[in-house]
Amino acid sequence: MSHRRRPRPSQAAKPEFAPVRPQLTARTAPRTRLRSVDVAIGVCLIAATVLVYAQVGTHGFLTHDDPEYVTANPHVTSGLTAAGAAWALTAGHDANWFPLTWLSHMADVQVFGLNAGAHHLDSVALHAISAVLLFGLFRRMTGARWPSALVACLFALHPLHVESVAWVAERKDVLSGLFWMLTLTAYVGYVERPGRLRYALVLAAFGLGLMAKSMIVTLPFVLLLLDWWPLGRWSPAPNRPMARAALVPLIREKLPLLALSAAVSVVTFFVQRSAGAVASVDAVPLVERMANAVVSYEVYVRDMIWPAGLAVFYPLRPVETSALILAAILIVAISAGVVRAARRRPYLAVGWFWYLGTLVPVIGLIQVGSQSHADRYTYIPSIGITVAAAWGLAEIAGRWPRLRMVVAGLAAAACAAAGVVTWRQLPYWQNSESLFEHAIEVTGDNYVAHFNLGLVRRSEGRLDRALAHYERAVMIRPAYPEAQNNIAEILIAENRISEALPHVAEALRLRPDLVDAQVNLGIASTATGRAEAAEAAFRSAVRLAPNNAQALEGLGRALSELGRPDEGIRYLTEAVRLQPDRPAPHAGLAAALVRAGRANEANTEFSTAIRLQPASPQAHFDLGTLLVGQARLSEAASEFAEAVRLKPDYVRARVNLGSALASLGKYDEAIAQFTEALRLQPDLTEARRNLEYALELRARATAR
Repeated sequence: MSHRRRPRPSQAAKPEFAPVRPQLTARTAPRTRLRSVDVAIGVCLIAATVLVYAQVGTHGFLTHDDPEYVTANPHVTSGLTAAGAAWALTAGHDANWFPLTWLSHMADVQVFGLNAGAHHLDSVALHAISAVLLFGLFRRMTGARWPSALVACLFALHPLHVESVAWVAERKDVLSGLFWMLTLTAYVGYVERPGRLRYALVLAAFGLGLMAKSMIVTLPFVLLLLDWWPLGRWSPAPNRPMARAALVPLIREKLPLLALSAAVSVVTFFVQRSAGAVASVDAVPLVERMANAVVSYEVYVRDMIWPAGLAVFYPLRPVETSALILAAILIVAISAGVVRAARRRPYLAVGWFWYLGTLVPVIGLIQVGSQSHADRYTYIPSIGITVAAAWGLAEIAGRWPRLRMVVAGLAAAACAAAGVVTWRQLPYWQNSESLFEHAIEVTGDNYVAHFNLGLVRRSEGRLDRALAHYERAVMIRPAYPEAQNNIAEILIAENRISEALPHVAEALRLRPDLVDAQVNLGIASTATGRAEAAEAAFRSAVRLAPNNAQALEGLGRALSELGRPDEGIRYLTEAVRLQPDRPAPHAGLAAALVRAGRANEANTEFSTAIRLQPASPQAHFDLGTLLVGQARLSEAASEFAEAVRLKPDYVRARVNLGSALASLGKYDEAIAQFTEALRLQPDLTEARRNLEYALELRARATAR
């Protein structure tokens, strides 16, 4: 009996590589039991997320971006309207194109008004749903319950995600994250049972996600990673031609998704560049951008492991050579390690390259904004790191059963620690003051934080403190047009026009399309009696922002001053239409109507202005001026007196009050007003002349 070896199957009989069957249907326990446990895990994820984030229900809106996105955006504050929807689909507002995000904000306003807590809780709900979908997704793909639960729990509770969830302006993160999960879920359904309708669902979910935030353009790349593990549709086998033969159809399958990514990427780039959000090569050289990108990859990993010193804004600073070298070594070493282990532990490579790949759009190679990195950018990328860690722990527990309790304890401790740190981080997001004071505390010279604290102090009426913060911001970053403009704005409010003008000029030199700076230039020009310069500035502002009520009002006033009241009325009427509850446009329209000889209409507008803001000295002054023209001197004197009471240093009001009183024969009171006006402004010729005339009239009256 011969003992010859049986011949090995030929390559034709058994290929060296064959696609691994997807693990989607692998089930190791009764289906009913799985379903009940999984539902319990989902409920726990929602409960934990709500418990940790419930405090945001008492938080307010922030000064940073929230006005642009919600509170000061008339398209959003109007709620869900056909005009708003059309604007959302076509606008590149705030250097972005994300119509679904705009519609989400509009829907919140429609339902909740401007209740900040409700807007916050809506974001929490979206985040919680995404966490549950993430758990179900990996549970379905791998059949592994507890690693999937760990990934979802860390996604739900990690403090790096506080910025995305607790900031109303970052609704785009949680909304695009939700559609990311829905797209992956639809894709798994398509892999299980391929068909055109199922693929259409994948395309639809991905398209909606791109309309929420373009950062998810990398999703087709992630699908290819999932095709390798855990779906098992291809494998980097030793037989490269066969591996390539399996991969090519999968790449072809992704072409429609890649086309969507490419289209949205082009639109986003041009929108951001046209809005000035993309820094020029001269502003941030390519070498510096590349260095910052490398270091940011390392920073994000470090913050995931030890999330300390988190802030809303991290200023872009020069990268130290030692930090760059260390980060580069770390990235190369990890990449080489996961590639080497890829055949036995594909989850390591999939998780790591998920992290590297999904960060590419925001890693800073194309610099958008002036931050070095941002916590919100990790919302989707961090999932890759947690996938690698969770399945690594699962492998340790599987190979060494005695360590299962240790591994379970580590996983539970990680989730608990993440929840505690997030709970402690959330109070900083309660309002702008606490948020930006914390940012200064943990990042040092933070010009964005100082700028926003200036906005806070100004809203409190503490102009001196606001000015100090703006000046500090400019000291740190001189090329900060918004801060330069706000310094000018405060100086104008304090009637320090000559000091304000250089700051306005610098703001416009740095950013000629800054509408607020054009408006302030117009206001300063008006205050110095240069009506033609004011008209030019306001026209520039209106050209840049046709719906800017303040620019329209200023242009209308300037035209009226230049003797073209009918033309001015057209702009002022539009300003009133845009801001009917703001008194200044009504007062400006009234003044133009007076010049146009339409006194009755003017009287109505003045009355409306005073009704809207009884404490407005300007409105009372303007109404008094109108009443003088109608020879209603007693009523005019009352309005001028009220303006003086509200603003004791209102020199023009005192002069007009004195004139009205003198015309009424109340010479002593008139003389007192002229005298006080001269004390406030000694070189005011009109007040001196009127004082002399009032003294003469009193002497004549006494002589009689």
